[in-house]
Amino acid sequence: MVNEVLTANSEYANNFGEKANLPMPPGRKFSILTCMDARLDPAKYAGLAEGDAHVIRNAGGRATDDAIRSLVISYKLLGTREWFVIHHTDCGMLTFTNEIMGDLLSQSLKPARVDENGWHDTNTKEGTNEGRFINWLTISDNEKSVVEDVQRIRGNAMVPNDIAIYGYIFDCSTGKLNEVKLASEAEKPSD
Repeated sequence: MVNEVLTANSEYANNFGEKANLPMPPGRKFSILTCMDARLDPAKYAGLAEGDAHVIRNAGGRATDDAIRSLVISYKLLGTREWFVIHHTDCGMLTFTNEIMGDLLSQSLKPARVDENGWHDTNTKEGTNEGRFINWLTISDNEKSVVEDVQRIRGNAMVPNDIAIYGYIFDCSTGKLNEVKLASEAEKPSD
């Protein structure tokens, strides 16, 4: 795989040209927080070109401390004015709980597999209990998780009231972004 990546990079670098002159701040002044799922291509579903926007990705597109850190830097130092929280249908984070992840890691550090009966370890040795002490930010309801994440961001003291924050769910079967109105309308909690 490393050779494929380096070959692709070589071709990309050969045609890099004017991209070397792109400014650091995103040209369209917005950021997207979304899932790391390989089926999602924010550049395509949001019509982005290089230099247009910041894209922050993690498992589930959740508003973790690190995601909020990145959003605040995006605003404070690089001028973004609007943020999008985008989760998606058929997300892997819907398929397990904190307890399941903790159990799997306690059995083995090797990759697990899933079937119609749930998640299973392929190996049951050399595990760790460390996974039992982490909130994996799993999802049981997509709309609820989008609302929670927008509210978590909105409620952070480092996030100014005038930042527009929108919540959406990307539909993996249609490619459409569907607004979660309750998330987009979330107000900063009163002190």
